[in-house]
Amino acid sequence: MVIDTLDNLAKYEALNPLFKDVVEFIKNNDLNTLEAGKHFIKDKDLFVNIQVAKGRTPDVAVLETHINMIDIQIPLDAVETFGYTPLCLLPKADYNAEKDITKYEGPAQSYVTCQPGMFAIFFPQDGHAPCISDKAEIKKAIFKVKA
Repeated sequence: MVIDTLDNLAKYEALNPLFKDVVEFIKNNDLNTLEAGKHFIKDKDLFVNIQVAKGRTPDVAVLETHINMIDIQIPLDAVETFGYTPLCLLPKADYNAEKDITKYEGPAQSYVTCQPGMFAIFFPQDGHAPCISDKAEIKKAIFKVKA
């Protein structure tokens, strides 16, 4: 997991060859004005999903992991907190291959908070519970990057 400001995102390009394309997309597009839905950048290997999601409390937020994709999550209009538990500490659970997601019951081990202008990167080994916010709805960008 990585938490940082968008100004520093380019410093992480060495972690995945597609991260450079994410940085370029953000430079050339205003994430706040993109329509909700998926915007494909490199077919299914890299896309951004603009969402308006319901804010959740920590006890309702669901931990998830992905095997094939890395998430770069960017809150756009409100503070967003993410629950975090390393995959190695999560119980065995059913994997949905079609949606590339495993969901886990129970609370997260710890929590981190991102302001608009920040991002969180979650790798396949990072259990994360998104959308924790005291706002009823939050607008966010989720870049899905092939791991």
